[in-house]
Amino acid sequence: MTPAFLRALMLAAVVMLAAALRLYHLENPILDHPAWRQGDEASIARNFAQLQNNIAYPQTDYDGPPPNYVELELQIVPYLAAQAYRHFGVHETIGRLITVAFSLSTVVLLYALGAAIFSPRAGLLAAFLFAVAPSAVYYGRTFTPESTMICFSTGVLLFWWRWLERRHWSDFALAVFFGALAWLAKPPALVVAAPLIAMTFSRVGRRAIADISLYVFFALTLVPFFLYFSHVSQIAEWHWASGITNKHVLPALRAEFASASALGHGLQSALALLRMLTTTVLGPTLFTISLVGLFALPRDPRRPGRGWMFGVWLAALAAYSFVVANVERVDYYLILFVPFSVLVAGGAIDNVWRRLQPEAGVSKAAAAGLAAAAFVVGYTDMLEIHPYYTWSRPVYSAAKELDRKLAPDALIVMGHYDPAVLYTIGRKGWEEDALAWDVHDMTSAIAKGARYFIAVEVPRFRANAALYRFMRRYRMVSVSSGWQVYDTRHFARSLGNRK
Repeated sequence: MTPAFLRALMLAAVVMLAAALRLYHLENPILDHPAWRQGDEASIARNFAQLQNNIAYPQTDYDGPPPNYVELELQIVPYLAAQAYRHFGVHETIGRLITVAFSLSTVVLLYALGAAIFSPRAGLLAAFLFAVAPSAVYYGRTFTPESTMICFSTGVLLFWWRWLERRHWSDFALAVFFGALAWLAKPPALVVAAPLIAMTFSRVGRRAIADISLYVFFALTLVPFFLYFSHVSQIAEWHWASGITNKHVLPALRAEFASASALGHGLQSALALLRMLTTTVLGPTLFTISLVGLFALPRDPRRPGRGWMFGVWLAALAAYSFVVANVERVDYYLILFVPFSVLVAGGAIDNVWRRLQPEAGVSKAAAAGLAAAAFVVGYTDMLEIHPYYTWSRPVYSAAKELDRKLAPDALIVMGHYDPAVLYTIGRKGWEEDALAWDVHDMTSAIAKGARYFIAVEVPRFRANAALYRFMRRYRMVSVSSGWQVYDTRHFARSLGNRK
């Protein structure tokens, strides 16, 4: 058995392990974490399949009658899922399987990148660590764009490294392909532009300034990015991408640099993100290994560029965390740390192993011990994300009951913020806070065709006295969930029996 064949078998085993972990509870309704994000993605996929099969026109289920175009990243997973929906029907598991495929592709790409930067053994270690990293496992099976972004981000670094080594135009073309899709898959992927530039300068020195390939690369990858976001910003009713940037990220950044105290508070808040990194993103094991591994990376003058690449990469991740993740404090905004961490850990472990050079018998015993330890710590790390698989069966049951009872294709007003619940009800319309939604809003929605009002959070609805009195004039639809559903096409015969 040749070493290359043995490595292929080991890589296949790692991919199979990664697949097994990501298929866990794949059939869950999209009410598991993060329900609101998955609800958006699933509704966009269904609307591609049923309304407008054009990837440049993503639309959600809310904000009134369709079309409801939304300013989001290029909807790669929803669009691919929609093509399957058109043949097999709408099944959210299809979208999750596509996400799994991107995550498994990342395992292979990380092996290749680790092998190119360090050694095949380091590549296998990086692939294994990614296969079992908590956030890579969980978000590697959700209906979200994170795995797509990580896959293309890893690909651009791999093929740009190869381009610098071999100057084969096929590598350059693949780097452009992966780069363009990475930026489009989700703008935070632009973080990897920093290590890409760093590896270029460290490999070719000052000649990088005159290297036209770097400028061509960014021109070819950024033009589609700007064209797409310019287009969706013009057609969208909901401006998520620019809205988050202009209403949250930039104001917070300006405030932090306006005073020393605000900057200190921002830095302190950013340091608190380490808790996410050490739990649901990397897990305590990978976090510790990668932190120590920063000081144990190999130094080889025959392979320049590694130190600068990882140093600049870490600095870019830290800056991104301070500017973006510090404002949008959800753990999947930190998933960009995972490829960096597994490569650092893989390279460091390989370097230590190579320096120790254990004898064959010791090597096999150590490998067996490491495998057993990996199983224990991997299982422990998985416990960090296990609550994410939880979803509310009563909510799902209530939403499916409405899907069966309400008139087909009816527009609804749902008194609750959660696209996943609206998606599960299977209707389009409005999702609003029942406490903030007023009578004028409701009459306007009825004029636009709203057939039902659904109070999911009944106490908040009753606290809105004016709206509650107004809706009592309409007939209630009998449901078993405890939600209150009003049919705006029929007035109640009597108000005396209203509770």
